[in-house]
Amino acid sequence: MTGIDFSSYACGAWVAPSGDLRPVASALDGAALGQIGSGALDFAAMRDHARRRGAPALRAMGFHDRARRIKALALHLRDHREALYQLSYLTGATLADSKIDIDGGIGTLLVFASKGRREMPDGDVYVDGAVEQLSRNGTFVGQHICTPLDGVAVHINAFNFPVWGMLEKLGPCLLAGMPAILKPASSTAYLAQAAVRLMIDSGILPDGAVQLVMGGTGDLLGQLGGQDVISFTGSADTALHLRQAPNIAAEAVRFIAEQDSLNASVLGPDATPDTPEWDLFLREVVTEMTAKAGQKCTAIRRILVPDAQIDRLGADLSARLSALTIGDPRQGPDMGALASLGQRDDVRSKTATLMSEATLIHGDPDATSAGTDANGAYLSPVLLRCDDPDGAAEIHRTEAFGPVATLMPYTDIAHAARLTARAGGALVTSLVTHDPATARTFTLDAARHHGRVYLNDRTSMAESTGHGSPLPHMVHGGPGRAGGGEEMGGIRGVMHYMQRTAVQGSPDMLTAITAQFVPGSAQPEPPAHPFTRTFHELAIGDTLHTASRTITLDDIEHFAHFTGDTFYAHMDEEAAKANPFFPGRVAHGYLLLSFAAGLFVDPDPGPVLANTGLTGLAFQKPVSPGDSLAAALTVKRKTRRTDSYGEVRWHVALTNQSDEPVATYELHTMVAYDRP
Repeated sequence: MTGIDFSSYACGAWVAPSGDLRPVASALDGAALGQIGSGALDFAAMRDHARRRGAPALRAMGFHDRARRIKALALHLRDHREALYQLSYLTGATLADSKIDIDGGIGTLLVFASKGRREMPDGDVYVDGAVEQLSRNGTFVGQHICTPLDGVAVHINAFNFPVWGMLEKLGPCLLAGMPAILKPASSTAYLAQAAVRLMIDSGILPDGAVQLVMGGTGDLLGQLGGQDVISFTGSADTALHLRQAPNIAAEAVRFIAEQDSLNASVLGPDATPDTPEWDLFLREVVTEMTAKAGQKCTAIRRILVPDAQIDRLGADLSARLSALTIGDPRQGPDMGALASLGQRDDVRSKTATLMSEATLIHGDPDATSAGTDANGAYLSPVLLRCDDPDGAAEIHRTEAFGPVATLMPYTDIAHAARLTARAGGALVTSLVTHDPATARTFTLDAARHHGRVYLNDRTSMAESTGHGSPLPHMVHGGPGRAGGGEEMGGIRGVMHYMQRTAVQGSPDMLTAITAQFVPGSAQPEPPAHPFTRTFHELAIGDTLHTASRTITLDDIEHFAHFTGDTFYAHMDEEAAKANPFFPGRVAHGYLLLSFAAGLFVDPDPGPVLANTGLTGLAFQKPVSPGDSLAAALTVKRKTRRTDSYGEVRWHVALTNQSDEPVATYELHTMVAYDRP
């Protein structure tokens, strides 16, 4: 196949391969695709370009603006994914595999774009946690904020997911406001390069936001400092080598690693051949052994089943594996090739190590798959069995990164949890059971050793995403051998590219810095009722102080009978007095909210379109008959939502006749940019 591009992208220009060139071959037939090399790249210039051009341009946008760009990138890639599918076949991937990689990566970008718009402010400062009162009278307070690092993120990606692996790092990085230099693995780098070229050609990203290294990184890592980030996916040996670089330790360069992982799947004691869980378990294991030809960091490597079921389970698994077709992915088989001949050789070598402790019950690691090109990197699924997992060592530490898994027995669910921990830390372990007690026991025993615990049964199986599917909403990482890092995890993943800083000062100072109202700061009275003002006219801190209203016993009784809420604290004086929280009969909390709305709402049509909810409701002091109620309605935060309206969140404080706090909450409204 001709037309494969191995150019790097540096300092705003495409750079042809040069220097110590290495050949890259097709996984299908070993045919040469081209040569890769980065000898002509000036890595210092790339670092400086990211810092001088990319970083300022990204930081000039707010989180929502960056989220919009990320969404636009995802949609642009989706419009051009057919071309990426065709190129993906050369990596050995079937169409289903390619969709996991390409569509999965696009979907990950869309999730981060959505989360950025929904969960992050429409500004450039992310507020992390609540305000801390650091003084008696509240004139000195503290707040944690997060701001983007002033450096570059270097993303070193593995060969097995050239698109998804790249985009799942890039999404949170760009959302944080940090530029990236991407380094894909050489054997499948041409697919990553094609996706990067689409992104660059789209013009969606500013200059310097993304650069690409096709080949080695030269002296790039040696130039990084404390404002930079390395995010790595690959082997534990390579990660250790990178971590030990002198400047990485000396400069405290942030290092995120997703490494080796001997993941396990456990069949629960209740999952017998006559249950839906039995078939579910078989499907999950076969899928994880064969998707991407087993080249997944989350694939199932160890299959744990009750000792009484191991013979039947082994026979059923072998039957399902025997029914699979293997071959050229363009012809629609169940499983394609490994990514390279070198990768196939490595899997065969590691399988031989495993076979020192396990016996072969399905497949032949040394045979060429029937009907496939002898020059391609094809390998049939291999199922091993180890009857003494407690006495074995290699099956818990050697990973054959291909369609290879080992079946082993356990005595009880606690024993199964101990066996899963023998791998020294993993990305994921799964348990198929319909028994909640079993799930609880296993999870509490196993969770500390795994980044993710995946539970599945007849209730969730129709909608579950699968043992081997990391989701951008959840943390992808694991302790120990798995690297100790965390990728994705929603907004948690964005924080890897930001500095968390404690800011201390007066409420006015924190309000100015965070663009969010902090109680105790200035509350100017707006020139007109806030509900008559447009989104753009409202200012943070604008406050309406209402008149007061006296709460009567008739009010309380009418509300009780009208709503049906005749709880004794509102209706029975003696019972209420016996309650340690009340002095006698008191007003309903929701009556107070209703009266508060009556105090601050402007009834005429205006820019306020709808009340969409409230959060953070707290009742601080009961209100008795004869007490009065007043409200202070303060603009707390503003967020653009559409081309015509945005969300305004109001801090509402209710006080009594002695100016004592009665209740506080946050009111959400949608407010138009223009008057009707």
